[in-house]
Amino acid sequence: MSKAGGGRKRKASGKHRDSPPEERTADRGEEGGPDEAVAFIAETVAELVKLAERHRLEVLSHLLGMAQLEAEERLRTRSKHKLS
Repeated sequence: MSKAGGGRKRKASGKHRDSPPEERTADRGEEGGPDEAVAFIAETVAELVKLAERHRLEVLSHLLGMAQLEAEERLRTRSKHKLS
């Protein structure tokens, strides 16, 4: 069973396509390096896990949970290295 044209697709706005990456990042209110990125990912994935669980999407919930654990572990190891 295939869906012809099924699913949600995101339409690319192309609004910032020609701007430098730093400018695109600043426009989204993001800044910083890998530490901030990992913190953002951990937080966002946690919300996605809740959403998947709410809709009983077991496999997605499990995979997202693994991504959350990985991001949180990276946060822990990065903060330990900074304290040293």
